[in-house]
Amino acid sequence: MSSDNLKLLVGLGNPGSEYKETRHNVGFMVLEEIARTKNCSFRESKKLFGRTCSYGTGIEKTRLLMPNTFMNESGKSVRSAKDWFDFKNHQLIVLVDDMDLPLGKIRVRSKGGSGGHNGLKSIINHLGTTEFKRLKIGIGPPGEVQKERKAKTVSHVLGKFSKEEFIILNFIIQEIISCFESISANNWEKINTRLNSYKPKNS
Repeated sequence: MSSDNLKLLVGLGNPGSEYKETRHNVGFMVLEEIARTKNCSFRESKKLFGRTCSYGTGIEKTRLLMPNTFMNESGKSVRSAKDWFDFKNHQLIVLVDDMDLPLGKIRVRSKGGSGGHNGLKSIINHLGTTEFKRLKIGIGPPGEVQKERKAKTVSHVLGKFSKEEFIILNFIIQEIISCFESISANNWEKINTRLNSYKPKNS
């Protein structure tokens, strides 16, 4: 494994029990499940403005970061982690919700704009680049008509998944986790193909 491999997984979301398991917190949910499977515990880091844990050793060490800055200031935490651990932009993957994707779909991108997502927008501003990997997890739109979507966006992203939606989401989370060993092995192209074409059984 080369030193250019994955160093930091960032899950986006909002801190606090009132936001737990809301659609906007999908990134947090994936990281919490990774931490559980890797038997690592998150701890508060004031200097990184978030909660962190790590697994692996040496050049294989991968760090997990959940910013506690609230979504709109996520970049402050990511930039602090980048500077403190001295990693490069290509060693970062951001896990984020995307309401332009239907629930059950995943989109992996190596670069790109914010797509209107305030968390991504903040990270782009703080890093000064759009060239970092992002893994977008579909949460579905709040409505079919643009006017309806705009009016219901906030209540939708801050709303919680239904029991039926959680079943689909769990398939997605497990699929993402099963891919991370390959991502850590620097096989980004393979992960890109696998996740972009994934369709959960219950979707």
